[in-house]
Amino acid sequence: MQELARGAEARAIPFDAAKLDGLMEAAGLDVLIATSKHNVQYLLGAERAIFFDYMDAMGVSRYLPVLVYPKGQPDKAIYIGHRLETHQRAVAPPWVAQVRTESNGSVDAVMRAVNVLKEAGVRMKWIGVEMAFLPMDAGRALADALPDGGLKDALLVLERLRAVKSTAELAKLKTASELVIASMLEVIARHGPGTTKQQLSDALRIAEAQRGLTFEYCLLACGNSHNRAPSPQRWEHGDVLSLDSGGNYHGYIGDLARMAVLGEPDGELKDYLAEIEAVQRAAFAAVRPGALGGAIYAAAEQELAKIGQRDCTDFLAHGMGLVSHEAPRLTAKGPVPYDDPDARLPLEVGMVVSIETTMKHPRRGFIKLEDTVAVTPTGYEIFGEGGRGWNLGGTAV
Repeated sequence: MQELARGAEARAIPFDAAKLDGLMEAAGLDVLIATSKHNVQYLLGAERAIFFDYMDAMGVSRYLPVLVYPKGQPDKAIYIGHRLETHQRAVAPPWVAQVRTESNGSVDAVMRAVNVLKEAGVRMKWIGVEMAFLPMDAGRALADALPDGGLKDALLVLERLRAVKSTAELAKLKTASELVIASMLEVIARHGPGTTKQQLSDALRIAEAQRGLTFEYCLLACGNSHNRAPSPQRWEHGDVLSLDSGGNYHGYIGDLARMAVLGEPDGELKDYLAEIEAVQRAAFAAVRPGALGGAIYAAAEQELAKIGQRDCTDFLAHGMGLVSHEAPRLTAKGPVPYDDPDARLPLEVGMVVSIETTMKHPRRGFIKLEDTVAVTPTGYEIFGEGGRGWNLGGTAV
């Protein structure tokens, strides 16, 4: 067994333990078992395992971090990590009383956690797990090991816990957003006519990595095409370019979209982007503490009704943080299906929302703005506000 020694001073729990206890009580949970990378990172208050940040597969099984939190008993919390995490957790020990970096696979990890809970005499009638992030083999082993208990999905418990961001989380989201924008503007300026969409995507990957981001994706469209996959299609004079990218900063996602054109934008393009900007600004103005989440959509729809291209323009707002499309969840009609409880609940200081307006014009192409907006005590703050107009391609070539 490789249980790490604890320091003489107890480390502060990095989340609101009282809030978590209350959420677990309301959900009827005795114990919470988190197994997703993002929720383990959040609850552990530590960086993800270096070796498994990109890939989970290992040998004949997979990496499965297991953070166990008994309701009202943080002193009995357990973290079961992989053997390859040992040195990392020794360098920066987390707050958890028992940190054991000894597992070799998914079933092994959950069984070690269950055995420690049994030894500690923790009540385990109802166990909250992440159904979407618990492998079938580990889930079966967990259920078999607790014949007198039951498993419940704890997704909503963990999502509500993460809904309001701390000052440190907000700083990471702001940094991620600003670095994504800076990367986009660099790529736009350094590439001119004849550049392929694949080359633009590759360049954005490098630009984000050079700024300390982990590149997640680049969706890009140019000309009159609405296809946003990297491809051999070339960006030519007069073509619009839509860049929509996610860059990850210490687990927190900067997800933004900006526009560019090769040559000067004509009056029609200026008008279209101005209409999109007006929808964005109307949605921003509805963001304030105490306002119902649905007010964001109401404000956007009111502005959308005024534009000439309403039939080909869509609006979407969703929560952002460690996960794209997390709480606050504001619509049940968007491209990612889920319930919309936050549409009928007040926004809270520290919530973060991605706001995006997209025009799929049949002749002029894909025109979009996407912004990350935080709820502040006095209203809202835009993270990464630069480059909102028509950015001109090839200016640094």
